[in-house]
Amino acid sequence: MKVNVNGYSSIDQAAAAYLSGSSKATLTVEKGEPVKSFAEILSEKTGKAAGDRGLIFSKHAAERLSDRNIKLSDRQLARLGEGTKAAEDKGINSSLVMVDDLAFIVNTRSNTVVTAMDPGNDKNVFTNIDGAVIA
Repeated sequence: MKVNVNGYSSIDQAAAAYLSGSSKATLTVEKGEPVKSFAEILSEKTGKAAGDRGLIFSKHAAERLSDRNIKLSDRQLARLGEGTKAAEDKGINSSLVMVDDLAFIVNTRSNTVVTAMDPGNDKNVFTNIDGAVIA
C-alpha cells in the first residue's frame, strides 16, 4: 500500500513537518488499496490478536526475579500465562499462581505479576489473594 502524507514518502519527513508546525498533516491512500485499522496493523506486527494481552511484570516482581536469580523458561512463562487466564476466568482478581516450585502473585485485572518467590524463601504465607492456581 502506498501512503502519502503531505507529499512526504517517509514518516521521518512527515514527523519533521508536523513538529515544525509548517503544515497540517493530511493522509491520502491510493484508490483501491485496502485500509487497515491500527488494531489490525498492531496485531500483524506483534503476532497477537487485539485484546490479547501478554503478562506484565511489575518493577517489584522483576527485581525479585533478578535478586533471586530466577530464570523462567518459555514453557514456564506460558504456564504462568495459562494459570493467570484460568484465575481470571474463575473471577479471581488477585491470585497465587504456582508454576513448578515458583510462586507468583498476579493481579488478573491488569495482567500483572506483582511478586515472585522461590523455594529458598522461608516465608510461605500469602496474603491479599482471593484464589490460587497450580499451573
